[in-house]
Amino acid sequence: MQSPTTEQIRTFIGDYKYIFLDEAQRISGIDLTLKIITDQFKEVQLFVSGSSSFDLGNELNEPLTGRKWEYELFPISWEEYENKIGFIKSEQQIENRLLYGFYPEVINNQGKERETLKNLVNSYLYRDILAFSDIRKPEILEKLLQALALQMGSEVNYNELSQLIGINKITVQKYIDILEKGYIVFRLNSFSRNIRNEIKQNRKIYFYDNGIRNMIIGNFNQLDLRVDKGALWENFLVSERIKQNLYKDTFAKMYFWRTKQQQEIDFVEEKNGQIFGFEFKWNNKNTKLSHAFIEAYKAEGQVIDRKNFREFVVVK
Repeated sequence: MQSPTTEQIRTFIGDYKYIFLDEAQRISGIDLTLKIITDQFKEVQLFVSGSSSFDLGNELNEPLTGRKWEYELFPISWEEYENKIGFIKSEQQIENRLLYGFYPEVINNQGKERETLKNLVNSYLYRDILAFSDIRKPEILEKLLQALALQMGSEVNYNELSQLIGINKITVQKYIDILEKGYIVFRLNSFSRNIRNEIKQNRKIYFYDNGIRNMIIGNFNQLDLRVDKGALWENFLVSERIKQNLYKDTFAKMYFWRTKQQQEIDFVEEKNGQIFGFEFKWNNKNTKLSHAFIEAYKAEGQVIDRKNFREFVVVK
């Protein structure tokens, strides 16, 4: 029903005090309906969810400004996973999680991870995102996703992407923005303050979920057979840190750092006036952090590897 009246809404609600609306962005005129419920039914608690922020946010921002709490839900976090199945089992599953990711449906269908991921990608990536955005060429979206998946954890150049895919730079930016609002990818910008030869404008693009990324390129080979093992490890660590910082309201700002002389830090975090630098290695073989970075920013540094990653992916 489009644009229901207050009395029609009263009939639907009845005596219920809690109303759950899933995929609310699909409901025509949902903004006005929610405004009426909020204004006229003070005793009713609304819970409104949607799988993409570009539709739900557009529909709800204006009518409910100042009267709503927003929450972002990501794929299962390592902390949630470990709390559910225990420390030993989660440790035994680390390689599978690097390959298949943390979507609940994937975790709950052991032995059918590939089929589940295929369904997720086909239904959400190539159906819902196309339906709820103004992307008119699905083949371009597919090419862009494959390019981003192959460059995961590397610096991304929009001009190079536009030449590779055959679209202009503005369209590349627009499509990446849509993928961000759909919680498929996220950007990490470069950190730059006072060193003259720092890279200032570049960005890296990561995937919120390793399994989605591997499905896009069709590669589920075991880690010891892969050339992108380091990229999978880095993507896992960065995405988990993003979840922790957002869920726990640390207000940390996150970056990467590199100079024109190829000095680099995989992950930079600025929190409470302190700067931290992290290097990611699956196996730590006497890795050292950039002395230039540590000195310039009086930063604390740490190498995160297979043995100590829990202290990085579970923020206290």
